[in-house]
Amino acid sequence: MDGANNITEAGSATGNNGTTVKEEKTSSQASQGSSGLPPRKVRKMDNEDNESNPEEESQEYDAATQKALEEIDATQNEIDAINERASDEILKVEQKYNKMRKPFFDQRNETISKIPNFWVTAMVNHPQLSLLIEEEEEDCLHFLTKMEVEEFEDIKSGYRIKFCFDTNPFFENDVLVKEFHLGTGDPKSVSTEIKWKPGMDLTKKVKESNSARRKRGYEPKNFFVWFSDHMDPSADDIAEVIKDDLWPNPLQYYLVPDIEGNGVDDDDGSSDEEADEDDAVVVVEEEEEIEDDDEDKGEDGEEDIEEDEDQ
Repeated sequence: MDGANNITEAGSATGNNGTTVKEEKTSSQASQGSSGLPPRKVRKMDNEDNESNPEEESQEYDAATQKALEEIDATQNEIDAINERASDEILKVEQKYNKMRKPFFDQRNETISKIPNFWVTAMVNHPQLSLLIEEEEEDCLHFLTKMEVEEFEDIKSGYRIKFCFDTNPFFENDVLVKEFHLGTGDPKSVSTEIKWKPGMDLTKKVKESNSARRKRGYEPKNFFVWFSDHMDPSADDIAEVIKDDLWPNPLQYYLVPDIEGNGVDDDDGSSDEEADEDDAVVVVEEEEEIEDDDEDKGEDGEEDIEEDEDQ
């Protein structure tokens, strides 16, 4: 082989529909020797004792093995080139379908605006996000009227999450936006500065209430603390949950109480049967108490009659 061998490292970006898009980053490896691949070493173990001569510790691959390794490397370069082409085509397809989904997301948001507390309900019902939201933050999120996730034109480069609020007693902003820039260079995130009203800064209140947990070495992260945090944008689990799980289908989480509250714990309906049995026991116990009361009253009446006859 002549020239440089291309070695690729695969990254990934995930679209709204959960499609994984691979991106290829190419670096060059200078050729070493006339074969292109550097000679590989095989360690030669000394079975007689633990001491070995450094010059005899390893040996080069034989000519046939070296040639086979070069052929594998050449084939791998071809595979990597195809993967890079596939990545570009998948990005184009994802961009196309993002544009097709956009009007439906807009229509859904318009319909959601007719349902009070839709977004806060869906978030509180979500198994991961519910752990993030403190009680006072939940009160604030009752003023959340619209949420939107938008991927950049170049999907690999990042996305933004937008939260729209009614006028509320906590802050002056109507819209809060957090953006994630994941393209070239170091990943970073930026977010709207929240203009808290006097005495209503929920990030300070949360930090004060969780001071005991911080002393134990645990730094709690809550919704508005997360919103203002930019420590590790490339591994923001909360943002990924919102983008890839809550946003594509929030209705499933809004309806969680209705789905779980049907009174059936298993297939044979044992929960309903047990409830009926409990009701029957209560009725029997009440009837027994009434009969006991009547008997007591009857005995008291007979004693009164006997006393009157004696007099």
